[in-house]
Amino acid sequence: MTENSAHAEFDVVILGSGAAGLTAALTTSQAGMRTLILEKSDKIGGTSAMSGAGTWVPANHIMLSKGLADSPENALQYIKAVMPEAWGSRESDRWQAFTTHAPDMLKMVDDLTPIEWEVLSEPDPVLEAPGAVKYGRMLSPAPMKLKAQIGDFARKLRPSTQPHDLTYEEMIWANFIHKPIIGHLKHATKILKRKLLGFETQGSALIAGLLKGCLDHGCELISSAAATDLIKNETGQIRAVTYRQNDQTRTVATRHGVVIATGGFEWDADLFGAHFPKPTDLICSPRTNTGDGQKLARAVGAELAYMGEANIAGALPTKYEGHVHGMPLRFQADRHVIVVDQTGHRFGNEFDFNFGELLLRKDADTGSYPHLPAWVIGDANWIRNTPIIPIYARNQKNWLIKSTTLSELAEKLDLSAEALDWTIERFNTFARQGADEDFGRGKSGFDKLVSGKRGTMAPIERPPYYAAPFNISLMGTKGGPMTDACGRVLRPDGSFIPGLFAAGNAMANPFGTRAVGTGTTIGPAMTWGYICGLTLSKSEPYQA
Repeated sequence: MTENSAHAEFDVVILGSGAAGLTAALTTSQAGMRTLILEKSDKIGGTSAMSGAGTWVPANHIMLSKGLADSPENALQYIKAVMPEAWGSRESDRWQAFTTHAPDMLKMVDDLTPIEWEVLSEPDPVLEAPGAVKYGRMLSPAPMKLKAQIGDFARKLRPSTQPHDLTYEEMIWANFIHKPIIGHLKHATKILKRKLLGFETQGSALIAGLLKGCLDHGCELISSAAATDLIKNETGQIRAVTYRQNDQTRTVATRHGVVIATGGFEWDADLFGAHFPKPTDLICSPRTNTGDGQKLARAVGAELAYMGEANIAGALPTKYEGHVHGMPLRFQADRHVIVVDQTGHRFGNEFDFNFGELLLRKDADTGSYPHLPAWVIGDANWIRNTPIIPIYARNQKNWLIKSTTLSELAEKLDLSAEALDWTIERFNTFARQGADEDFGRGKSGFDKLVSGKRGTMAPIERPPYYAAPFNISLMGTKGGPMTDACGRVLRPDGSFIPGLFAAGNAMANPFGTRAVGTGTTIGPAMTWGYICGLTLSKSEPYQA
């Protein structure tokens, strides 16, 4: 694996070095295909490297080895139960492909990379749905000594806005959100030891492990190489890619095809603005996510779909690469907090893992977004119990708004003081009686598991009062070229473009904004990279 390939032609060219792209590269290279990875940035790993690497893979061999029951059929039943009904008619085949191939994908990655997977304690978000499981589908990498695995490439991994010293599971139980000092002191020895020995976890370990597998199977990688054109032959097959590197234009030919795995388009102001409403708060992905793959696919006749779908999540302001940037955190899921829209009223269960998708809900008559702008409202108990909120608030002026009274807070937010007062008094009544009569907060199995003995509701009554924006913040958009169940990019008439594939956030995502598991982005992204690789190599699913 080199930074400057001497080959003018490859079997497969992968655009992007995130989890989807590297899994596609691993799949094709282990099948004996000469594979090149082109990465636009000078950093490797994209959004996946920045993430906690929570990976939702149903019926995986690790959970089965622990005696936990699951099957692809069980997972498909769950997906059909929790996804919007309208999606079923178009997405049934791709859901089937995902549930069929996800277990084989993880087995391949487990066998061919140094990643050691840990089963997480996070449950499926809708435990009441048929086919849901409480434990086993969520995984994340154990600590990995990066330099020992990928050498100098370790310095090129994209850093995260969060430290990757602790594993995903350790972060959950360390409770850094509410007790950052105690959490750090409790794990100080472990953190120091890992730093000294060069171990990292989460997205850093995921990308390093996948990269090592690709390296072992002869993949080549060129960074700072932005793809600019897809070139077709006389029969319409994609046979080459043009890219820019060091102010020079180069072309690389491909015998079998190209996989677009370039991520979302959230940092392209025009494209993002055309599909998402304002206001927008914070974006958590690399600023190189400017929709290159979507534009390349459109230029060769692809159908772009689900362009208004995204991984919506709460985010705190942080500093990253010299700019104010988003750090994903479900800060709205707190006992002393509610979220209100422009009317001053609540509009959903703030603990629901898919709460953010309510922000994209349109009014059927006017086409407007009734829940935007939205605000997180809390009291002094919220800030006292969540001290990282004011710490991160310092990174963006006026992000956290403070007032001595609710009426003063309402005036600052341009909300009806009467409506806000009524909403909070109603919520406080629910908190005291232990039942949210409006949205069922705290009733679901997911709410109970993630909140523990503390519960999900406590009165908002101790001044001063605080507000923070809760608008469109995201890890990445999830729209792009539509694909079939084999990962092939489709034209509007349903025919496929020969030699063109898409995976991850660059594709029209089969789940859209809805998260069927807390790791719905990375697990399916890797699986679609795997499916694309299988189709390109025309091989059978991976077997040890």
